[in-house]
Amino acid sequence: MAITVAVDAMGGDRAPGVVVDGAVSAARRLDIHIALVGVRAELESALARHAGSLGRVEIVEAEDVVAMHDAPLAVFRRKPRASIRVATALVADGQASAVFSAGHSGATVLAAHGALGMITGVDRPALGVTFPTHHGAALLLDAGASLECRPDHLVQFARMGAAYARVAMALDDPRVGLLSIGEEAEKGNGLIRETHARLRDMALNFIGNVEARDLFTGRADVIVCDGFTGNIALKVGEGLVEAVEEMLGDELGADITSQIGARLTRRAFERIKQRVDYAEYGAAPLLGVRGLVLVGHGRSSARAVENAIALAARLAADGVVERVETEFCAA
Repeated sequence: MAITVAVDAMGGDRAPGVVVDGAVSAARRLDIHIALVGVRAELESALARHAGSLGRVEIVEAEDVVAMHDAPLAVFRRKPRASIRVATALVADGQASAVFSAGHSGATVLAAHGALGMITGVDRPALGVTFPTHHGAALLLDAGASLECRPDHLVQFARMGAAYARVAMALDDPRVGLLSIGEEAEKGNGLIRETHARLRDMALNFIGNVEARDLFTGRADVIVCDGFTGNIALKVGEGLVEAVEEMLGDELGADITSQIGARLTRRAFERIKQRVDYAEYGAAPLLGVRGLVLVGHGRSSARAVENAIALAARLAADGVVERVETEFCAA
């Protein structure tokens, strides 16, 4: 049976047009079924721009739309037919294998928690973002799902992150680091010091504290922090990549010698850009909920949406949620 991915077509800065474009590209390329969830008239208009076969794409009506200024709890109480709530309900009911949204992350977390529940032993969900390092890739969690955490939560994130790294990243013994302001065990606030002491005594490959400068070196495979810190770290890295790209463009176009050098090194620059572009990764899994939920960047392009849906389909086919829960409970 083909995998069905429910897509919150109303979520994202350029929804529904760009989301529909990416979904149609995914449907044409992959052997999957896509349920576009949103306001029917707007989705039909967006689909009408595509000539030829759309692949296996259907529309699932959802009358309400979540705005970025909406409070997540207000959405949960007042918008039962919001597109993200309808999309997560499809997974809960077994009509879809996964859900993807580039919309309001807080509303997505709350909708997923309410519709799917949590795996045994996990109190809070964590957004696990995969990013490139010098030696491959690393997983950062939490990147924004749980802003205020206790040591119990960070310990659970470490266990979930290690389980995901073993299942989805094919790492036999992932190295787990705790994000802090220094490598020494006594560095950091009370949350970090207590979490460090607890992780040190667990059956994990815990390498101790790591600093922000270590994020991209490949020193750790799994990096643990609260959602507030993780989201800031992620946004700083994102902004730095964009700033460096702009500065390189300015410098390489400054004189004829630089322009010649730019032409000679264009392929290398393109490869580097591809490695650090979030559109290549598509989306991040929301770990801890009992169902497959992928959260994308609000600025997701059609290519990012297509890659996110492809990732959702792959993780669903691999049974990642069930395998992570098994690994987590066995640890």
